[in-house]
Amino acid sequence: MMAGQDEHWMQRAIRLAERGLFSAAPNPRVGCTIVKSGVEIGSGWHPGTGEPHAEVFALREAGKAARGATAYVNLEPCSHFGRTPPCADALLEAGVARVVVGHIDPNPQVAGQGIERLRAAGVAVTVGVLEEACDALNKGFFKRMQQGVPWVRVKIAHSLDGRTAMASGESQWITGEEARADVQYWRARSCAVLTGADTLLHDQARLKVRRDLLVRRWPEHPPVENPLRILIDSQLRVSPDHPFFSDLSDVMVCTSADQEGDALAALHHRGIPVLCLPRRGDHLDLNELLQALGERGINELMVESGPRLSGAFIQQQLVDELVLYCAPRWLGSKGLPVVDLPLTRMAKSVLLDVQDQRQFGADWRIIAVPEYTTESAL
Repeated sequence: MMAGQDEHWMQRAIRLAERGLFSAAPNPRVGCTIVKSGVEIGSGWHPGTGEPHAEVFALREAGKAARGATAYVNLEPCSHFGRTPPCADALLEAGVARVVVGHIDPNPQVAGQGIERLRAAGVAVTVGVLEEACDALNKGFFKRMQQGVPWVRVKIAHSLDGRTAMASGESQWITGEEARADVQYWRARSCAVLTGADTLLHDQARLKVRRDLLVRRWPEHPPVENPLRILIDSQLRVSPDHPFFSDLSDVMVCTSADQEGDALAALHHRGIPVLCLPRRGDHLDLNELLQALGERGINELMVESGPRLSGAFIQQQLVDELVLYCAPRWLGSKGLPVVDLPLTRMAKSVLLDVQDQRQFGADWRIIAVPEYTTESAL
């Protein structure tokens, strides 16, 4: 019976954590519920950097009734002093009798120490309840803590005949409004959105979160900040006057380390941040880019680009997840492909493990994970 109750209340903690889906980064998304005699007496979630953690909000709401209660939290309570005091200490001071943890915190400053502190003080601790669901909520944070780089999600909208745009580059709109609203959900939960020069040169994309569309996918969403918008432009072909640069508060340009001259000077003159990267073959070194973004606290990176840049990420085996929108239309044999991958043998093909399929209006969304092998490496 307890296992069933633990899963029920952990699901509640996960739902609370999701309230920080668009705002918690670079911190993890965490929710907490305090339960006593089968009744929730306090709940909380972490809204963002500098704000109290989920356990603190839940304990405040529970008050003195927290003594002898059970706390459910999707991520291990912290054990170190950061911007706020350790949550493990707050739970001990409140006198909770049991703590149920969904997932151990991979942050080296925590990494099991919070659990050890609670157990050493006599608190019963259960770990691993709905662990996979807790992992899914914080994939980006976990990967950055473990590997130093963000979770890379590539979004592609394509036709039934595998085309992402007409030969001219025209692509608005392949999918319908319901699918485009879903895109806003993925964009809003990302710390950064990345595109290439080709994409911007063919349309007036700004890559900001369309709140009017997002509200259809997430009706009760909290305020959303635009993610960092990154332009990969190795030859600096996009003018600083492009609409993408109408708001400079959340943009960055990545270009080649050997770039110089008037175009670079124009970016600096406008105050646009520039990250210079070494080259790797025909592309900028995307590994270096991901390392730099990890150092900036980017948990989730969403790539919204043309076939060349998307193909480069796949070619270098850097994609963790694909979000594919398939529209029931044909763009014809002259249209641009889904990705540019110069494959010549079946042995080098990249298999996709489909995780989810669902319909949005007339379009289908497929979420898939690439299964890389040494053979598929180019």
